[in-house]
Amino acid sequence: MLQFISHYTERYSYLDSIRLALEGGCRWIQLRMKDASDDEVRQVAVVAQQMCREAGATFIIDDRVELVRELHADGVHLGKNDMPIREARRILGPDFIIGGTANTFDDVVMHYEQSADYIGCGPFRFTTTKQKLSPVLGLDGYRRIVIEMRAAHIDIPVVAIGGITKDDIPAILATGITGIALSGTVLRADNPVEEMKYLINIINHE
Repeated sequence: MLQFISHYTERYSYLDSIRLALEGGCRWIQLRMKDASDDEVRQVAVVAQQMCREAGATFIIDDRVELVRELHADGVHLGKNDMPIREARRILGPDFIIGGTANTFDDVVMHYEQSADYIGCGPFRFTTTKQKLSPVLGLDGYRRIVIEMRAAHIDIPVVAIGGITKDDIPAILATGITGIALSGTVLRADNPVEEMKYLINIINHE
């Protein structure tokens, strides 16, 4: 599973970044616009959702539970300082995807018990696309969390995130992690569409 987290750069708008990811074959898009107003996010989300629907891609919005409900997006991703997953589930009901950010095994347990559908676990290494970074996990951190999950019989998809490059992917997946979330490594490439195709190919063959 490869997730793309939208980001804007000097070259690309949020919608540009999503279009490139979709053209490259990514079928899981998260719209993340942390510092924008609800109205700004709504304007982008309406277009992004249409693009995802046309491509047959899952469309997740970061943090904005009410907007997810209003637009009937596929789901929401909740960070450590966002609404609790239990509360979001109460608002959205069972038919929406809810993901939560985790940095420790205890975070994973909490999200699992509150009925999260997947975990975004990181950061793998230092990343400039996120402020207020939690402690970096690295490969050992992922290995530990996967081992503890198996011992506790917790079965939920875990997606690695945070400063991941294409060279990291095989080693991360070898820890037992389910998927990879990327942003900067795609958008910094000379040809983001080809880069996305290449990354998906790596993941599908691991």
